[in-house]
Amino acid sequence: MKYFLSFIALCLSVQISFCQYFLNEQRTNARVSAAFKAKEDSLKSQFAEKGLQWPPKQLYIRSFKYDSQMEVWVRNSSKEKYKLFKTYKVCALSGALGPKRVEGDYQVPEGFYYINEFKPQSEYVLSLGLNYPNASDELLSDSAKPGGDIYIHGSCITVGCIPIQNEPIQELYVLATHAKNNGSDFIPVHIFPVRYNVPKSVEYFLKQSKDDKIYQKFAINIKEVYDYFELYKKLPVIAVNDKGDYVVF
Repeated sequence: MKYFLSFIALCLSVQISFCQYFLNEQRTNARVSAAFKAKEDSLKSQFAEKGLQWPPKQLYIRSFKYDSQMEVWVRNSSKEKYKLFKTYKVCALSGALGPKRVEGDYQVPEGFYYINEFKPQSEYVLSLGLNYPNASDELLSDSAKPGGDIYIHGSCITVGCIPIQNEPIQELYVLATHAKNNGSDFIPVHIFPVRYNVPKSVEYFLKQSKDDKIYQKFAINIKEVYDYFELYKKLPVIAVNDKGDYVVF
């Protein structure tokens, strides 16, 4: 038992050291260091005002294309419900409603992703990469050229990414760095065509998709996750079947 406990302590020590290495490594970059200097104290105050624990341990990001909004939710452990921290404006949109299916279509993806890259040396100030194409996209998109390089980033230019201006991306980058530092290896990012609880948005979706039954089915499929989160403020388990459909548990 003594040796077992020592082994556990060693593993925890290694894990903490590795995470701290990530935070320290990120802050050696001039842009990240500037973001922390400019935004961290403000973020601490904003968290305190909302009764949220600092630093964030888990993030959940969800974006709504037509509504041009991106929400950031936080919680301290998997046993808790997520709480809304802030809603950022998405300042530009390329393409139209509908998932991304081929390189060069200028589409912002729709579906369920996670942050898989922290990119401080970005053309657009700072960038957080998404794991497009995911397992569903690999089945439903062009097999040879599905596209890639999808980011949440600064500035207000896009050919398929999610731009939120420079100061917001500084805030989000600091939040995401802290979350990863606290053990969140996969920060979920869910992208929906519209807010399903806003009549004007739903009306627009129905108008745009009235002749596209495949897209209507897709949008109803991903709405299951939206509905689940609205009800429980937690995320369900999401899998992909052999047809590329999302399956929610």
